[in-house]
Amino acid sequence: MLLLVVLLAQGPQSVELQPGMVITQSTRVVKKTYALSGPPITIRGDNITVDFNDATLEGTPAGTAPDRRSGVAILVEGGSNIRISNASVHGYRFGIIARGTRNLTLEDNDFSDTWKPRLFSLIEHESLVDWLSFHNNESNQWLRFGAAIYLEDVKGGALRENVAMGGMNGLMLVRSDGIMIRDNNFSFNSGLGVGLYRSSDDTIVHNQIDYNVRGYSHGFYTRGQDSADLLLYEQSNRNVVAFNSLTHGGDGIFLWAGQTTMDSGRGGSNDNLFYGNDVSFATANGVEATFSRNRIIANKAWGSEYGIWAGYSFETEIIGNDFKNNRTGVAIEHGQSNTIALNKFDGDSTAIRLWADSLPPSDWGYPKFRDTRSRDYKIGGNQFTNNQITLKVANTTGLDTAGSARRPAPPQFSPKVTAPPSSDLTKRPRAAIIVDEWGPYDYRTPKLWPLGDSSRAVPLRLTTLGPGTRDTWQVRSAHGLTYISRDSGRTGETIAVTPYRDSIGDWGLTLRSGGHDFSYEWFQPKINWLVRFSSDTSAVPRPPLDRLDFLWYRPPRAFSFLPQENWSLEAAGVVTLPEGRGPYSVRTISDDAVRVWVDGTLVIDAWTPHDSRVDYAPIAAGEHGLRVEYKQVDGWVELRVDIIRGSSRSPGSPGPH
Repeated sequence: MLLLVVLLAQGPQSVELQPGMVITQSTRVVKKTYALSGPPITIRGDNITVDFNDATLEGTPAGTAPDRRSGVAILVEGGSNIRISNASVHGYRFGIIARGTRNLTLEDNDFSDTWKPRLFSLIEHESLVDWLSFHNNESNQWLRFGAAIYLEDVKGGALRENVAMGGMNGLMLVRSDGIMIRDNNFSFNSGLGVGLYRSSDDTIVHNQIDYNVRGYSHGFYTRGQDSADLLLYEQSNRNVVAFNSLTHGGDGIFLWAGQTTMDSGRGGSNDNLFYGNDVSFATANGVEATFSRNRIIANKAWGSEYGIWAGYSFETEIIGNDFKNNRTGVAIEHGQSNTIALNKFDGDSTAIRLWADSLPPSDWGYPKFRDTRSRDYKIGGNQFTNNQITLKVANTTGLDTAGSARRPAPPQFSPKVTAPPSSDLTKRPRAAIIVDEWGPYDYRTPKLWPLGDSSRAVPLRLTTLGPGTRDTWQVRSAHGLTYISRDSGRTGETIAVTPYRDSIGDWGLTLRSGGHDFSYEWFQPKINWLVRFSSDTSAVPRPPLDRLDFLWYRPPRAFSFLPQENWSLEAAGVVTLPEGRGPYSVRTISDDAVRVWVDGTLVIDAWTPHDSRVDYAPIAAGEHGLRVEYKQVDGWVELRVDIIRGSSRSPGSPGPH
């Protein structure tokens, strides 16, 4: 007994971390910066507290491209009553993975800047390469996406005051139940802020989960590409989601019943409560909740395409929400026995839209087992102001517009919380979303970004973005420009530039603000492409094109001579690449097939039909003849051929498998 008392008096031991270290008892880490790659720090056992004491773990050196971050920093294997605090972990594919743990606590950790893929969508149009698919995870497919925090089969515990920003995914829960997730910041990730798969009875309260987004370019496209602030998938039930800031996401909240339900008609992601959240300024839906039964109460949904999209929802309560300036406030197709009551609709083009398709789908399982008619709605006590259409209904029966409902009392928490966290950024309109090649811009450092209708305008207006409106900037350097409208200014002001006529394909501007340099570069060497389109019925030459850059599902007007499928093109051009500015690469993005020759040598051979993918080949400085063949089989058309500076070989986002 005396020995036990002495050991307790000594407290946790202090250790310096080593690669592959296994921790089996309570430990305090020596505060320093550890460059640790290779095997993770493993925590194994019961009743263990690990205080990282503000130590920093770096998996890859600062400046490493985000899609080259790799490895796992911390691995928790089983055990119970594990507590991890005060860690600063950066540059890994996974900050922490915990599997099979009971009662896990993560507190005051920073797992920011984990792996994320390069994005290929442009200002003017998106790329299909960037679309995500979280639909399947029965065989741990989600592991291919990386995450700051990844919990698998964890039961019970708490996540408090953690930060996970600047990666692809913040927090991912797989078959993890009964966890309190409170007062964390999972913002500015390029995939998900928080994702749940077969995870139930969790509580997500008073978190900042904003700007988790891709697939948005203001004025050009607004789809989100299956990014979301909060995702609930595949039989995730009875979760409480309350008083969170979930703004500026691909969706604010994206709930889907799961493939099991789609195939069998059974189950769903049911009986979740979404209360008092701010889901405004989503690129697509403030809340998307489909094929399930849920309660959506007292949320704020402003400035999105849809405030709530609830296709095939049943017995769902949409009560006391605040809809404003959405294209549609509430949209439900094939819904049944839903209540829409006591909501405010202000300035939505259409407040409520209910409908069913005249021919229900028959090529998938759900409608074979379920009644999918649009029927039996209770709509009452709503306030409508400045809506173009109040109620739009088609193929719907049993509409009760005289019904009443009671707004449920808010959930209670200790300490008490009554509203989501907010900031200047959460209040900005949807135009504040800026997505570059690495994901959403976080406004913490200065940035130079095109303003207006096109990144190809001459002169081109660039806006200066940053954390403060009073910050000043000065022009530091420029190349390839004949005109710069000003040499200094303040954050938020614009600067116009005109490239030299012979440098339109290669120019750049660098500004300096507060000791930080920030730039905008443009590199697109001139190529006059001679193009010939062919189909089963004709061969059509076209006037020269300055770029090969096509994306469509149905041919646009300029290409209306093409069929939907089974056509091809041949293109030839000449490019001159200056010495001393390389290395250079040919890059293609293609769906369905492409081949590229440089000076008669085949350098890219992707002729087996495939979904959108990225291919590369090196190309030297000097003058080169280029030839491209492309084949469209069916579905989407995507072809982009670029000459890029550098030797990057990023494949982009993980595919759908």
